[in-house]
Amino acid sequence: MTGVDEAVAGELLLADPVVRASRAEADRLLHPEFAEVGASGRRWGRDDMLAALPELEGGAADGPRYEVSGMTGVPLAPDLVHLTYETVIDGRRARRTSLWRRDPDAGGAWRLYYHQGTPVPEGTP
Repeated sequence: MTGVDEAVAGELLLADPVVRASRAEADRLLHPEFAEVGASGRRWGRDDMLAALPELEGGAADGPRYEVSGMTGVPLAPDLVHLTYETVIDGRRARRTSLWRRDPDAGGAWRLYYHQGTPVPEGTP
């Protein structure tokens, strides 16, 4: 599996309510230096995200789920992958970008290093 494949698989796992509800699973996927600027504009650190993830949208098995589309990835360096894609949850679209880094301290696993979501206004193609 390539780095892009591993990053895509990890990103899709993070959209899964089962993974979002499990601190251990999410912990495995987030890089120690993880940061996010969410679609709300809020800046998140790793500990904040791990604590909040089960309560955020897409975290409940019986609630709305993220619909992911158009995911593409490119390697930026041997240990860095950039993903872009769109999501829809509860009728709201966002364009998203993620950086995944291979973490030698985690046995070479690919972990989410940075994520940003930007809301897409209604009517925007």
